[in-house]
Formats: sequence, structure tokens, C-alpha cells
Amino acid sequence: LARAAQIRKLLRGRDRDLFQVVFITLDPERDTPEVLDAYVKAFDPSFTALTGTPEEIAAVAKEFKVFYEKVPAGDTYTISHSSTSYVYDTRGTLRLSLGHSLNAKECAEDLVTLMEIC
Repeated sequence: LARAAQIRKLLRGRDRDLFQVVFITLDPERDTPEVLDAYVKAFDPSFTALTGTPEEIAAVAKEFKVFYEKVPAGDTYTISHSSTSYVYDTRGTLRLSLGHSLNAKECAEDLVTLMEIC
């Protein structure tokens, strides 16, 4: 989300207006809608967060081919997961995936190119 906030700051005009971040939790047990909303809004007020039942989250993760697992950590746990950002056009067509190794500037450049093409 920090990278997404940086990307948003790099975009200008209509490109910035079209850029919408949707964060989907992998930990619906702890991430209530209120917690998620406050979390994503801390990065950027325009960001949106989604949650669901554990079964719904598992189905979405499977659809996006996202790996995740609960990892015990003392008397609590963390969630280990893959980290790819998916970019859809305004018609809902998947256009691009952004791996975690790309920095915000590289992502913004790819997004601007994509927006010019689409």
C-alpha cells in the first residue's frame, strides 16, 4: 500500500483520477471492515478495502493465484503471502500485474503507458 500511495502521487490529471486501489485482506479473522478501512485510508483516503468470510477470501485468493498461510508466532500469528498487484482497465479486464520488485516510479511508468494504450 505504501508503494501504491507513491504511485498515486506520481500520476497526474486523468491518470491519477482513474487509479483506484482495492486492497483485499487475507486475514478476515482480524481485519474487520472498520480496521481495514482505517488501515488503507492511512495510506491514501481514496483507497478501498474489502473483506469477506474465510471461504470467500480463499476463493478469491485461488482465483488470483495468491499463496497465503497462517504462520504461528508465539501466542499469535502472521500471514505469509505472495505479493502481486493486479491492474484492471475501466471495463474490468486484467491488463497488467506488478511484481513486488518494481519500485513506484517503474510502476507509474507502466501504468501511464497502459492508460495511453487503453
